[in-house]
Amino acid sequence: QVRLEESGGGLVQAGGSLRISCVGSGRALSNYYMGWFRRAPGKAREFVAAISHSGDTTYHADSVKGRFFIARDNAKNMGYLQMNSLKPEDTAVYYCAANVDFNGPAQGYRMDYWGKGTLVTVSS
Repeated sequence: QVRLEESGGGLVQAGGSLRISCVGSGRALSNYYMGWFRRAPGKAREFVAAISHSGDTTYHADSVKGRFFIARDNAKNMGYLQMNSLKPEDTAVYYCAANVDFNGPAQGYRMDYWGKGTLVTVSS
């Protein structure tokens, strides 16, 4: 099975940008669909973005569409989330996740493998 570890979180001002990363180990990430989720303080975890095995298909939640961009580099076993025009409401712990098969919105974008998360704080 694959193990995931996020990095790159931190404090950023509103309107700023940040890129967070996810490194996979134990098994090639190319075997997995990848996604990013977040949990804001006091709220339920929510889907942010997902990307297909090859990277040719992406999905983004409406709340981040046009501001956040998911990407991957299978040669490096890495996944990324580029976050632009950040807002205070984007403050959350961001989790990298992976699954062998794609589970769409009807299945809640269910993922079997999860990292421990990285905190992103956006100040106003």
